[in-house]
Formats: sequence, structure tokens, C-alpha cells
Amino acid sequence: MPMNTPTQSQPSCNDPSEPDALTVDAAVDKIVADINPISAFEQLPIRDSLGRVLFADLHSPMDVPGHHNSAMDGYALAAEDLPESGRKSFEVVATVFAGQPFSGDLKKGQCLRIMTGAMLPDAVDTVVIQEDVQRIDETRVEIGAGHRKHQNIRFRGEDIRKDAVVLARGKTLRAADLGVLASLGVNEVQVFRKPHVSFFSTGDELKSLGETLDKGEIYDSNRYSLFGMLSDCKVEIFDLGVVRDDPQQLQKTLQQAAAHSDVVLTSGGVSVGDADYIKPILQQIGQMEFWKILMKPGRPLTFGKIDKALFFGLPGNPVAVMVTFYQFVLPALKRLQGSEQILPLQLPAVALDDIRKTPGRKEFQRAVATLNEQGVLQARLTGRQGSGILTSMSEANAFMVLPEQSGSIQKGDTVMVELFTNYR
Repeated sequence: MPMNTPTQSQPSCNDPSEPDALTVDAAVDKIVADINPISAFEQLPIRDSLGRVLFADLHSPMDVPGHHNSAMDGYALAAEDLPESGRKSFEVVATVFAGQPFSGDLKKGQCLRIMTGAMLPDAVDTVVIQEDVQRIDETRVEIGAGHRKHQNIRFRGEDIRKDAVVLARGKTLRAADLGVLASLGVNEVQVFRKPHVSFFSTGDELKSLGETLDKGEIYDSNRYSLFGMLSDCKVEIFDLGVVRDDPQQLQKTLQQAAAHSDVVLTSGGVSVGDADYIKPILQQIGQMEFWKILMKPGRPLTFGKIDKALFFGLPGNPVAVMVTFYQFVLPALKRLQGSEQILPLQLPAVALDDIRKTPGRKEFQRAVATLNEQGVLQARLTGRQGSGILTSMSEANAFMVLPEQSGSIQKGDTVMVELFTNYR
């Protein structure tokens, strides 16, 4: 009589932990450690550089401000002429506007009516605001005691010194940075070349928009989610459509994509099913670094290289695609772009729900984060959290991040959240 043999099974996404799987943090560290920033740059007008990453330190060609000037509307004079007590009368000899310097000499007992931003003459070192001055007539004012030298003055170079590094390599240029560049007379900057990213979906069941669905078929939503996320990343996008579950066609498409891309992304086909071909193809034509992560959703994720291109095989479930993109692909893109900040900011928030969780995997629950009346950040779940429920992402504005070692969360506990606005 034959002996009973235990049934062998593959690891499941429902398993709380796996001994050979990487933690999320370890996976991110491994990814970014293998990446060097792109070595090429583009020279762009500053209006076209918004959101791009500065390729080289930018040194100031001048002092800002370029001259001592008044920080307020008021009256400018020499501090040594101010009264130590009581009040003193001054003759107003001129009115000085921004861009119209005073060219005369200022004598004792004289002052200038001066406007904000106007250049100060050499003999002037103090501005008394107009609210502290009593006007006698059109040409005379009285100023009392209690004022100090250098009050209400912006000094030359107090914001930026000539030759100082005003914006450093790796800085993502924001609106204020464009203003800084313009204030220096800089009209073009060097920024890292955009990474070239190719992506496609896999699966015989997928149809493109505009096609008629047959029984068992679904529309391909992942490509549109990926397109949206990539569009926020300042990259060159190449959408290769849907590739059927055919090993030869998948291999050909992957090799063609890798030939002209810095990064290749796929969604679906990375698990252990009979039609999941991505992992064995990658092992054949490239190199695979890992494919299992201690996270939920998104456990099956393949990372490796095809020639010089980075490869990410993302899961097929729509939410898992977005979670793994933000946690792994986005840091890789930021690293390629030379960004100084590659990891998203996490903030503490008060949980508004009881949440069941088993220790073992890091979970990314979809949440709505808001401020309460006391100004405290709080977060509630968007409802059902299945990895195929894309509306849980559509309704959310943040991930509630529950660490691997964490168990269930009770309402009122402090949790960490990542706001979706951090991903832009």
C-alpha cells in the first residue's frame, strides 16, 4: 500500500511571513544601491525646468540684494543724527523710489522720504517707518528718540552672497527656485536628462479601451494608472500596450524595450501561476535580484536588469500596482534623476478605525487623512482594502503604513501616513 505523501504548495500571498522574502526597507535599499544617477543633462529655460532636478551646483553671479535698501516705507537718515531724547525736526530734501537712487549729499538735520526697496545713499544707515514720524509740513518732519542704527534696512548680499552655492545639485526645482534664479538674472539651467520609461501590461484577458469585452475579459486599467503616476515623475513615457501571455512575444518586447529605456515596467505575470512568464524570462535574458517582499498588497514583485535597463515586474492587481510603484519604482526614478530626496515623508496621525493585522508584513492601507479641529492629523480607512479594489485608491489621499512587526490597530492609536502629494 503506498504511503501518503504531504501535498507541496507554493508560498501564498496570504502567508503572514516568508523566510526568504525581503522587508520593504531592505528592498528599497537594495534597489537604490544598484542605481547611479543619469550622467547626461539638458540645458533648459527656467520656465521649462519646474519639477526637474538640478544637474550641477548653481553659484550666484551677484549679491542679492545688490545694494543696501529700505525694508519699509519711511524716512532715511544717519543714525548719529537721531535724538537721544525728546524730539528733533528734520528737513525732507527728496523722495526716493525703488529704482531711482538719490544722487545728492545728505547733511545733518536732513532726511529722505524713502519707499520700500529703494537704494540707500552711502551716508544713510537707518530708516524710521512713517508711522513713527510726525509730519510738520511738506518739507519737515519730527522724529523722536528710541530708534537704533541699521533698523528697517536690507543689507547688500544678506540673502545671497556672490559665488555662494544658491541651489545645489540634486535640488528639485520648485516655484520659489524659479524666482531665485530669475532674481540672479539666470535664464537657463542644467537639469538631469529625463529617464526613459517603457511599460506594458501582460494577460490574455486584457482588452484596451474601445474594444468589446468577451466573457471573462476585463479592460486594462493598470496602464492608465501607471501612465498617470509616471506623468507626475518628469520622465519620457513609452506605452507599449498589452502583450499576450506568449513567452516569445514577451521576451521580444522586453528586449526591445530595454534597448531604448532606462527603466522597463510590466504589470502582471510575476507570480507562480501557469501563465506567469515574467520571472523565468528575466532569469534567461537578464538578472533577477528578488521577487518576494514582506508587504501587503504587492508581495510578488520582480526587480532586476535587462542589459543596462532597470526592470520592475509589478503585480497584476490594480492597487498592488500603485503601491509597489510608489514604494519601489518612484525611489528608483528619483535616484536616476539625481534627486536629493528619494523617500516619501511619513507623518504621525491618529487612527479613526480599528484595523485587524497580523505581524509579519508591512501593510499599506488606503486612507483619508484630515486635520481635526485641534489641528491634529487623523486618518480613516476608505473601506474594503482588497488589492483589486481600485476605488480604495481613488477615494484615498494617503497610505496608512503599518510596520511588519505591528499587530492590530485600535481606534485612537498613532499610525504613520504617507500623503499622496509627497509622490509628486
